[in-house]
Amino acid sequence: MISKLVVIRLVIVIMGLLGMKVEVGEGRAPVLHEVGGNRFGWRLDVNFSEWAAHQRFYVGDWLYFGFDKQLISVLEVNQTGYKNCIESNYLTNITRGGRDVFNLTVAKPYYFISGRGYCNRGIKLAITVHDAPPDSSPPSSSESISKKSPTSIIISYATTTLFQPSDHFLIIMIITMIISLVWLF
Repeated sequence: MISKLVVIRLVIVIMGLLGMKVEVGEGRAPVLHEVGGNRFGWRLDVNFSEWAAHQRFYVGDWLYFGFDKQLISVLEVNQTGYKNCIESNYLTNITRGGRDVFNLTVAKPYYFISGRGYCNRGIKLAITVHDAPPDSSPPSSSESISKKSPTSIIISYATTTLFQPSDHFLIIMIITMIISLVWLF
């Protein structure tokens, strides 16, 4: 079975080869956060505020939402939508197959709720994403390439854009579906 980290690194390499901007702090691999603490953590009876308080979220990290898609959904909303459990006018509907991922691409607060009335029953999450921490000691120019991972080297040299920016959304959706299928099996 393919590990989660291998799948995420593969996605980052593919996005880099497609000319998409991938920001990962040098020396720090992206982290996959299983929301709620386990494979099916997006559910009732989980204290998401407490779970999030024990996590540190950085640009480039991923959130994994595991849930019963017949009952529960995942919507990215603004702060007002989060506070008042407002399902309409959501920013992004993350719900696909019940094992869905979301890439944290910008340092900012993010807000997620479940629709279908479950937000009012406690299925909601607020997190703050930070820029990746800087290296403690920058490498000298002779060390810089030798200390980089193959992933960061490929991404560094993937500067040709093969697709228009409007195609990136479709590509990200396809990659998300592939990741969801990997976690399904």
